[in-house]
Parts: sequence; structure tokens; C-alpha cells
Amino acid sequence: MAENFEDYKNVWVFAEARDGKLMNVALELLGEGSRLAHDIGGDEKLCAVLIGDDVKGLEKECFEAGADMIYEIENPLLKDYTTDAFTKVMTDAINEYKPEIVIYGATHIGRDLAPRVAARLNTGLTADCTHLDVKMDKYIAFANERTTLDTSKLDPNSTDTGLKMTRPAFGGNLMATIICPKNRPQMATVRPGVMQKLEPEVGKTGEIVKVDAKLTDDDIRTKIVEIVRETKEVVSLTDADIICSGGRGLGSADGFKLIQEFADKVGGVVGASRAAVDSGWIDHSHQVGQTGTTVKPKIYFACGISGAIQHLAGMQNSDIIVAINKDPDAPIFEVADFGIVGDLYKVIPEIIAEWDKAEALYDEVHKEA
Repeated sequence: MAENFEDYKNVWVFAEARDGKLMNVALELLGEGSRLAHDIGGDEKLCAVLIGDDVKGLEKECFEAGADMIYEIENPLLKDYTTDAFTKVMTDAINEYKPEIVIYGATHIGRDLAPRVAARLNTGLTADCTHLDVKMDKYIAFANERTTLDTSKLDPNSTDTGLKMTRPAFGGNLMATIICPKNRPQMATVRPGVMQKLEPEVGKTGEIVKVDAKLTDDDIRTKIVEIVRETKEVVSLTDADIICSGGRGLGSADGFKLIQEFADKVGGVVGASRAAVDSGWIDHSHQVGQTGTTVKPKIYFACGISGAIQHLAGMQNSDIIVAINKDPDAPIFEVADFGIVGDLYKVIPEIIAEWDKAEALYDEVHKEA
């Protein structure tokens, strides 16, 4: 238990990097962390934590993404991620510098690292958050306003700025807001694709703190023998501007051939509902939703997807949602910006045909010009 909360200050973001590049979720969390630090006020700072063998090339991007300070933890033993090494150096840094809030991306690494750090610090951790807040008088509406945080018992005059961490609960049927009032730091993992990146502030700089990584081979119980890159195509749903998703309404795995053709035509990637994945029609890497990937594309095509709340939790923040479904009462139409009631096997080919005509016209006009 933290003895004196006044000793804890600043918002830390674990700036996860792979292959020498910051993960997109790290940039999203730096944007969110900047907002949290601003809302707390005072001299609260947003700090990026870079861990690796050589992280100097990432400093510029962290500062421009919102960081006021950077804690650099470098050691040859940190070249590749191992649970023991990263947990030790992160725990040591937190014990030394005492941040008030620490947030991680809910990636494979973040989900492995964060709970181990929390256990060693005897503090709490809220996993897979979709919303963070530090103001007592705010509450969260979610999933077409079906559920809200009950603030009736909260003191509206309270100046408390403890972190309110909101995540789906009970299969996504309600949103739980969790606090950590008796321990510091307050920690959360946040789903990729739900927070807003800041516009890069070109030329922004700040303070860099070199943290001594007290790490030896004996601290690491596992050794990386070989890193094998997966040969199958990698689906980058979180970075896609256009996603074409298929659901149970496709009827069979063959339906994804049409979805793939559709995605190729509009320059998008293929997504899927949990029902389609559970049926074995497509790999889990394509799944959008509470138990899949949370996405925020410019355009989301929901084809043959009814709109279960678990799926809506993963895509409802898309800029534009286009739903295609034979059932006019499907819940997906409640969140869709454009709805097409009809057989997707007739509707999608017509969209593709119209797209071809528009491309031909575009080429003709520019050829004459």
C-alpha cells in the first residue's frame, strides 16, 4: 500500500516498440496520457517509458506525440522482450520515480507485462480498458446508451482526481468503472484503436532521464533461442482506413471470398464477427469485437453481421458505418450511418460494379485532361 500519495506524480505510458518502431497503440496512449495529465493539472507531466537495447531513435516520435519526459531503460539484455527482464526494470523504475498513473497497451506484451508489475508493486490493474478519466463528475455512455456509470453516490464537490478505468464486463453487456483508491500507482491496459492520437507537434522536445537497468543473466529464467516470423499474411485491422467485415449472414466460409474481393476493390482489409470465427470460416486474427480487435477505421462495412453488443464494442467508434443485412430489425442498423436492407450476395456485387464504373469514368476524365 502506498504510504503517501503525495510522493506519486506524473502519468507514465509504456511506449511499446517492435523492430525499432513505436507501436500505434503507444502513440494513442501518449495522446490519452497527455489529456489525463492536463486534467489532473498542476505540474503533472506525461512521461514515455522506452525499454530496449537501443531506443534513442524513438525519442523524437515520443516527444512529438505528446510526451514531456522520457525515461530510457537500456541494456543488451532488453533487446528482445522477456517477461522477467522487462518486469524487473519496469518495477524498479516505478519504485524509484513513483508515477501516479501507468498505462500500457493491451497487446500481447502489455497483457503479459502489466499484471506482473502490478503484483510486484502490490497495486491494482484494470485490463482491456476502453475509457479513462480522472474527473469525478464525468460518466461514460456506451453501446447506444444502454448502460451508464451510476454517479449518484459520488460527491460532485470532490476534488479527487483518482483514475476511473472503464472496461466491458459480463460479456460486454455492461460497462464497469473501476478505481484504485488505496494503492499507487494506478495501472491499466488499454485496447488498441480506442484512444485518439494527438497531431504530431513537430520539433517538440523535453527532458530525457537515463534509468540504470540493474539486470543480469541470472534475473532472466527463460532464453530466446530463435525468433520465427509467422509466414501467414498479417492482418493489420487497427491501422486500416477501410474494413469489410463478414458475419454469420455469409452462410459459409466461401462467403469470405466475396468479402475479400470487396475489400480489394475498395482498398480495405477483411474483418469478421465472432460468430464467423467460431464457425471456423476465417482466422481469429480477423475478428473485430470485445474478444477480438477494437478498430476505428474511416469506413466500416458490416456485411451479414447482426450487431451483437460484443461486436459493437469493437467497431462503433468507426467514422462511418455501413451495414448490409437482410433483417431490417438487426441491431447493427442502430449504430449504422448508412443501412442497406438486402441480400449481401446481391448488394455487394452491385457496389463493386458501381465502383468499377466510377473508376473507369475517373480514368477517362483524367486521360482527356
